[in-house]
Amino acid sequence: MERYSFSLFPNDYFFDIRPYQYGWEECAPLHSFGPSVRNHYLFHYIISGQGMLSSHNTSGNAHEYSLGANSGFLICPGQVNMYTADKEDPWKYVWIEFDGMRAEECLKHAGLEQDQPIYQPRSIKEGERLRDELLYFTENTAKSPMHLVGRLFLFLDDLVQFSASRRDVGKPSQQDFYIKEAVVYIQQNYHREITVDEVANFCKLNRSYFSRKFKETMGCTPQEFLIHQRLTNAADLMQRTDLPVKVIAAQCGYTNQFNFSQAFKKCYGLPPREWRRKYDSKVD
Repeated sequence: MERYSFSLFPNDYFFDIRPYQYGWEECAPLHSFGPSVRNHYLFHYIISGQGMLSSHNTSGNAHEYSLGANSGFLICPGQVNMYTADKEDPWKYVWIEFDGMRAEECLKHAGLEQDQPIYQPRSIKEGERLRDELLYFTENTAKSPMHLVGRLFLFLDDLVQFSASRRDVGKPSQQDFYIKEAVVYIQQNYHREITVDEVANFCKLNRSYFSRKFKETMGCTPQEFLIHQRLTNAADLMQRTDLPVKVIAAQCGYTNQFNFSQAFKKCYGLPPREWRRKYDSKVD
């Protein structure tokens, strides 16, 4: 018999780190989820039982991992993945979906990324502490958003400190500071018609220099990042609300619904309404 619990985070105004959803699930034999693509980072910690993860690396090749209790796995934004509970000993896990400017840095520090999705704690005791940190979210959904964001920072610190694959991450440069300023500005203003010139001026940088450094740091142009931000938030709204597609498009910076539908299909492979019918808000 399958049992689960999940909750949505109630506030959008956090940019360094922000949780989206969290919960736990006791899976039925061979219960699976996917193939699917997430909009944010999704980390599972396995409490008991076994299962299989199939995820694509940065080269687009699928890898399979057999996992059991006291280990975890990460799914990155845009990564195709599927995971399945064991037939004889199905797993029970706790999970959290999160994102933010500091998310990738924290995960890399813990030795986690798309090409290295498996997490092993240094000891069972430390793994149990991580489990309890995650269960805290599911047991304290009435706490304030500020409190839950604070707990997410504590969890990520333990994730790094307890990782058997922990690694050092270089200190941020002045260039990183300017790019983070730009990222925050885009995240706060994606819903209106902003331009690359406007973002560069906000950072007090020449446009061509700003665009070059942004791509070096983020791996995409400022315009591509803006589009990704708009479409990611649109997908979130379609999963989490019943708002009409036209309203969601406008809230995400698209005054023309046709342009929104074209951009969404290019990114997600389906028109907005078809995508909405295919995916609901429950995360396994």
